[in-house]
Amino acid sequence: MSRFSFLKSDRSNINSLLFTGIILVTIGILDVSLNTFFKLNLFSFLPGITSFLFPFIIAMFGFHLIRIEFTGSKTIDILNKNINTSTFNAALTLLILFVVIKAIPPSLSWMILDANISGDTKEACTGTGACWTYIKVWFRRFMYGMYPNEQHWRINTAFLLVIGLGTFGFFATEKMKKFLALYYVFIYPVMAFMIIYYLISGGYFGLEWIETGAWGGLSLTFIVSFFCLIFCFPLGMILALGRRSSLPAIRYVSIGYIEFWRGVPLITVLFMSSVMFPMFLPEDFFMDKLVRVIIAITLFEGAYCAEVIRGGLQSLPRGQYDAAKSLGMGYWKMHVFVILPQALKLVIPGICNTFLALVKDTPLIFVVGLAELAGMLALAKTNPEWLGYAMEGYIFAAIIFWIICYAMSKYSYNLEEKYKTER
Repeated sequence: MSRFSFLKSDRSNINSLLFTGIILVTIGILDVSLNTFFKLNLFSFLPGITSFLFPFIIAMFGFHLIRIEFTGSKTIDILNKNINTSTFNAALTLLILFVVIKAIPPSLSWMILDANISGDTKEACTGTGACWTYIKVWFRRFMYGMYPNEQHWRINTAFLLVIGLGTFGFFATEKMKKFLALYYVFIYPVMAFMIIYYLISGGYFGLEWIETGAWGGLSLTFIVSFFCLIFCFPLGMILALGRRSSLPAIRYVSIGYIEFWRGVPLITVLFMSSVMFPMFLPEDFFMDKLVRVIIAITLFEGAYCAEVIRGGLQSLPRGQYDAAKSLGMGYWKMHVFVILPQALKLVIPGICNTFLALVKDTPLIFVVGLAELAGMLALAKTNPEWLGYAMEGYIFAAIIFWIICYAMSKYSYNLEEKYKTER
């Protein structure tokens, strides 16, 4: 690169460099935009592939000119700090930007401009774009599965009650906050289970009984994810502590459990819970398929959660343990008040990642006959009246899952910011 040192920016003529660089970057992006949206090429006079590559070349040169350590312009300094730190980063940024610009017109045409949403039959989809009529017609099934339409208020009410009880911690007084852990670990799961069992399943208080085979759609995704998230976290915490225990029996049992479940595919675990597990139960004992699936996913994800928490425990310096012992704390008191609060704070991103994977693994329950959101999409796309519209369904599901996962990710980030300590 020393041969091209004459191209290196310096501060002797910073204003000229910045002006020229901004103009070149703007021209490069403008040419790609005009060519994409209006079929206009500013460099059509250049031969062949040169006219195609020229916008990228001049934009790269423009980024090189404005790559100065401190320009005095807040906007350009932020640009240099985040996407223009090197030639490679500038090239990668331009490639991504150009691909996005090129993808906008066909995406807009298919998803919005040429799409259909009116009508209630397949015949209403006459354009070349997406058929959102398909989503509109099947929307209730995607949300509630095969649950009877006139009973959907029960699911809505149950979810509102569960969410309302979950926000108890935000309104608890200072005196009540010391009992929040007890509430969320023991009381809240039991109350949520009772609400869902008696209100959604029914059979009591004059409500019609509806078998879990009729449950489905996004509501079933939330139910499975909710209970698995609640139960796998304390299980993982116990296993993480057990794996670090000084008692050989507890340690080896925890190690065996974790390594076994991490070495088995989830789909195999689900098949075992649905097909083989009932064989080991007494003849007069019945356990619902949904309960077996929740137990299976909880046992599976608990092993992964345990390793994440163990990483946080191992990251703490030995001095934290010695300091707690010097204060006369026993094993449980030391871990509850000193070790676990610090360890869990350090592994919030890892725990969130495990929870995100759990939510995205819920479509696998379709293989055992439970049709959550992705399962209902699989049923809908095979309907003879709506063949050929699977793409719209999968895009709809992708948007729903992205919203759920992004919301969990943002909440995780907020927890990191709330509990981080400067080192």
